[in-house]
Amino acid sequence: MAGVRIAHEVTGEGPALLLIHGLGYPRWGWEPIVAPLARSFRVIAFDNRGIGDSDVPPGPYDTATMAADAVSVLDAVGVERAHVVGASLGGMIAQRVALEHPDRLDRLVLACTTPGGPTALPLPAATVALIREATGLAPQEAVRRFTANALSQPPPGLVEELTVRRLARPQPPEAWLAQSAASLGHDVFDRLGEIAAPTLVLHGTADRVVDPRNAALLAERIPAARLELLDDLGHLFFWEDPARTVTLLEEFLSLEGGTDAPAAGAA
Repeated sequence: MAGVRIAHEVTGEGPALLLIHGLGYPRWGWEPIVAPLARSFRVIAFDNRGIGDSDVPPGPYDTATMAADAVSVLDAVGVERAHVVGASLGGMIAQRVALEHPDRLDRLVLACTTPGGPTALPLPAATVALIREATGLAPQEAVRRFTANALSQPPPGLVEELTVRRLARPQPPEAWLAQSAASLGHDVFDRLGEIAAPTLVLHGTADRVVDPRNAALLAERIPAARLELLDDLGHLFFWEDPARTVTLLEEFLSLEGGTDAPAAGAA
C-alpha cells in the first residue's frame, strides 16, 4: 500500500500461495505449515499493518485497506495471481481480496473466520468473558490467557511457547485496537455470492474465538464452496494439527476445475 511498508518473506518454489494472518500475530504465526507447504508452493507470508516488521500507521484500519496491503505484497514479489489463505481477521481480509481484487487470486481458503455483520454469529461466550476479565489482568497474563483460549488441544508447552514469542515483541496497544476495528467493522455477508474463486472453508469445531457456525454461513453463500470442519480443534488449529492442515491445503490447492463436490467429512 502506498506510504505503508509491509514486511514479507518468500519460501519455496511453485505456484504462489499468499498467507494472511489474523489479529495479534505476525507472519511467524504460520510457522508450523510454511516449510511443508514450501515443498510444493512459493509461500508468501507477511506482517499485516500494525504488527511485526510492518509499519504502524494510525488507525482505525479496515479490511478493504488491509486487502490492498496484501495485493501490494504480491506486486512487490512480482506475482500476478496467487492462492490466498486467510485465518481469522486474515480470512476477512482474504474475503476482501476475493471481492475487490478477483483477478489476483486463483483459489481461496478461509480459515476460522466470519463474514461479519449482524447476520454472523457473535463472539463465543468464553471470549466475551475473557475480554471483560482482561482489563484487570497483567499484560503478560492477558496474553497467556488469550493464547490458551485460541487453542483446544495444544501439544505440551505450546501455550507457553506462543506466549513467550508474542511477549518478546508485543504489538503496540494502539495497533491492536486498530486491527480490532478492522475485524469489528467487517461485513461482506450480502456480497459473498460475488466470490468467484474456488473456495475451501476450514474451521475447528472447538473454536472459542470465532463461532464455528460462521463456517457454514460462508460455505452456504459462496458459490460451490467446500466446508471442512476439524473435530475438537480450536481457533489456531494449524498449530494444533499442522500435518492435517497441510494435507487439506495441498489437496484443495492442487485440484483442477471447480469445487462442486463437498469435501470428505464436510458438514
